[in-house]
Amino acid sequence: QVQLVESGGGLVQAGGSLRLSCAASGNSFSINAMGWYRQAPGKQRELVARITAGGSTNYGDSVKGRFTISGDNTENTVYLQMNSLKPEDTAVYFCNCYAFVTTWRIYWGQGTQVTVSS
Repeated sequence: QVQLVESGGGLVQAGGSLRLSCAASGNSFSINAMGWYRQAPGKQRELVARITAGGSTNYGDSVKGRFTISGDNTENTVYLQMNSLKPEDTAVYFCNCYAFVTTWRIYWGQGTQVTVSS
């Protein structure tokens, strides 16, 4: 199994910044990609950003130009730098990874709350 632990959420004013971190741990696993998704009340979970082990990234349209995802393969950690935050960015942010333990599958973290006040 792979465990994901997120940190860095909180309350920030519109226009501010936050940095989320997610660390993966477990025994004998290999990660192909890690990413961030978010879910606001009453809405579906949506992609925020994703990064592959090779460093390729993709972003949800609503965060392009404001958020940056980066990763540390040696530490199995992914970061999400969020700038120019808007009230509509308020959501629970979930870290996930696509990893191999005994088979390839997706793992999810517990989520961290991000609240942007206007």
